[in-house]
Amino acid sequence: MGIKSYQNPAELLVKEYLLADSFIPYTSIICGICACKMVYDLTQLFSSVYFKSYPSLPKIQRTEWSNRSISTFHAMFITAMSLYFVFWSNLYSDNQYAGMVTFRSSALSTFSLGASVGYFLADLGMIIWFYPFLGGMEYVLHHLLSLAAVAYSMLTGEGQLYTFMVLISETTTPGINLRWYLDTVGMKRSKAYLVNGVVIFVAWLVKQMHSYGLLLIFVVPSVLSVMNLFWFGKIIRGLRKTLAKRQ
Repeated sequence: MGIKSYQNPAELLVKEYLLADSFIPYTSIICGICACKMVYDLTQLFSSVYFKSYPSLPKIQRTEWSNRSISTFHAMFITAMSLYFVFWSNLYSDNQYAGMVTFRSSALSTFSLGASVGYFLADLGMIIWFYPFLGGMEYVLHHLLSLAAVAYSMLTGEGQLYTFMVLISETTTPGINLRWYLDTVGMKRSKAYLVNGVVIFVAWLVKQMHSYGLLLIFVVPSVLSVMNLFWFGKIIRGLRKTLAKRQ
């Protein structure tokens, strides 16, 4: 009886407040920050047991070691969620929902972006606290811009599909972090290091192809339109000159 008396209010708290639509953005941010803290602590615990070279690293390198595990965990999470929403979810399917995809969102999509906001807040805090050892001003600027864009999409529900499309690029982060780990433990001459470099190059190439695709879709048509207007103006001027000569 005692357990049930606490269970019903707890369920009500979770359903009516923590998981209510209006509270999901804030709940997800807190969950994201707590997840970063948990991954950081677990990384320190397991690394000290399973990696012999970890205890001998300088303190700032051990901090970066754990910090990179957070970014790896976030990259794997947000890449998986982004791929799901972009390619498999019915949320942005024309057959399931009416209205523009630009304004579609769900509790799960908002929660996923909120967890990502929590990561960017936690990681930005660490970068500033240990500045410049975990990254220079370019990292601060990158995180501020990412934080602003993801937070806006999360809070307004606008452009979430396009936000997930951009966040798919996080797929390169685990490979980059693995390269740092291999270098730190003295495996720079290993086959794993070589394979890692090839994989990063291929992933970067695919990423650039995606960027060029966006360039072709959005920028090139605009440039061609301006050029067409320019040539159309020249045609009009030529036609006017021809008519003037006939008169």
